[in-house]
Amino acid sequence: MKGKSLKIPENYIDFLYWIKERTENFWSKNPETSEEDFVCEKWIHGAKWIGLTEEEIDEVEKEYGIVFSFEHRAFLKILHSIDRKEILEYTETFEEDAEIKYDESSFFYNWKEDKEEIKKAFNWPYKTIYEDVIGANKVWLKSWGNVRPKSDSDKEKIFSEWFQKVPKLIPITSHRSVVSDLNREENPVLSIWGSDIIVYGWNMRHYLLNELKEHLNLFELVYDKEDDEWYSEPIKELQEINIFEYEKSKEKVIPVWEEMILYWSSGWRSYGKEYPNPNNETIRPIVKTFVPEDEKEEENQKTFNSFEK
Repeated sequence: MKGKSLKIPENYIDFLYWIKERTENFWSKNPETSEEDFVCEKWIHGAKWIGLTEEEIDEVEKEYGIVFSFEHRAFLKILHSIDRKEILEYTETFEEDAEIKYDESSFFYNWKEDKEEIKKAFNWPYKTIYEDVIGANKVWLKSWGNVRPKSDSDKEKIFSEWFQKVPKLIPITSHRSVVSDLNREENPVLSIWGSDIIVYGWNMRHYLLNELKEHLNLFELVYDKEDDEWYSEPIKELQEINIFEYEKSKEKVIPVWEEMILYWSSGWRSYGKEYPNPNNETIRPIVKTFVPEDEKEEENQKTFNSFEK
């Protein structure tokens, strides 16, 4: 089965229509009866994209005081969101008789419906990064000074001044946001979880291929003779695109954000840089950047808990 190939459009508009057609075709196949190697999840079976009109996009910009880049605007016009949400089950405790509750999760934010979620997403970067500054991870960038203040109010003052300088972010889905910089031809998409930040795509095309690779059915089954089993891997064309984009990224800079992205080892590979410790899977700070507050404080910063981005 190895050797599966297709032509992923290079023209961005053609690419967006290609995504629309390919994903909707993938979702149209019933996962309970399909004999394909890869099938969609049951909840998304039959889903369709619902784009916005130019007028609706203008209204969103006015409502939130933002301006979408050409790439983002085209995405909203052709794709935007889908006509359903995933229903998630959860319990607030681990007790056997705990009440099962339900929540809705958007595939991509629907700018006409998900107003509360979007407001929270706009506030997420500040809130979650600051929690790492005053919390157990004790994050402190070199540009903030050699000595970390003792009081949280002083830390927040320095952090807030830094955050005012970062290029603003516009939410796309979950904790993914695109850098809003109209002076750039292509804007990167960041995945932010606390101070652990990675570049999820160096432009919208690159990002959407990474985000939607399963829904685009960009995998193939490969047989491993040594293990005598089949496993899945991204098709060769997708691997080549990723290599190309990360090679190009070595010459790029994301103003202000770069220092935070390169703070943890997880951000290096996404920035096209050599991973500092390739044999250690634990996400670690690259350098110690603060002076301990007192003798009792640990000299080494905490390691970041790994999670699925």
